[in-house]
Amino acid sequence: MAETLLELQGVSKSFGGLKAVQQVSMRVPAASLTALIGPNGAGKTTLFALMSGFLMPDAGRVFFDGQDITGHKPEINARRGMTRTFQIVQPFAQQTVRENIAVGAHLHLAQRALALEQAEVVAQQVGLAPLLDKAAADLTVAARKRLELARALATRPKLLLLDEVLAGLNPQEISEMIPVVRGIAQSGVTVLMIEHVMQAVMNLAERVWVLSQGQLIAEGSPSDVTRDERVVEAYLGHGTAARLRAMGGAA
Repeated sequence: MAETLLELQGVSKSFGGLKAVQQVSMRVPAASLTALIGPNGAGKTTLFALMSGFLMPDAGRVFFDGQDITGHKPEINARRGMTRTFQIVQPFAQQTVRENIAVGAHLHLAQRALALEQAEVVAQQVGLAPLLDKAAADLTVAARKRLELARALATRPKLLLLDEVLAGLNPQEISEMIPVVRGIAQSGVTVLMIEHVMQAVMNLAERVWVLSQGQLIAEGSPSDVTRDERVVEAYLGHGTAARLRAMGGAA
């Protein structure tokens, strides 16, 4: 059995009266490619923020690479090897692709020349090599998504948290991005992704956690969780789920 790289123990977070995350416990194995799914407003991005140190949990503990990192700041966690991307991509618009990626590389490389050199290697990995000297402001949505991925990858993560890296892409762009994400995992980086694009989840994830109203309601292989009645109801609502079951019974 693979060793655990990230572990959450009973993690909770409320904002006023809203229980955004409730008693979530999960283990992410090292060298795995897993996914966190759930309907809009389920608490997925809040959970990512709790894992990575952008938010402090009200209760529970977060362990990374064998250490208790509860409450540690994101930059400390990044140096340890946990990096995340964000849903809304915000590159340094006036800088080139190369310079943007070098920002991530500077986490471990003080010398500018070395950081820029590392940027080229990472650009190759995510398919941005032809665009290295292009200004980030001139990139398409798909290229900006790859740039966000590249900046995170340049920090040399052990664990990469991808927050909807496929959002806003068309079907062809999604199919072109799937091998990029798979390649990152095959290079030895542990990947945990929040994703709404089920095509990608089914193609990529070995294991899936399903969050609904701040609580984990299912866990297992992609095919298992998509057949789980609680998951269907969380996504479709009780009425629609009941009608679908009735139709299935009638057939």
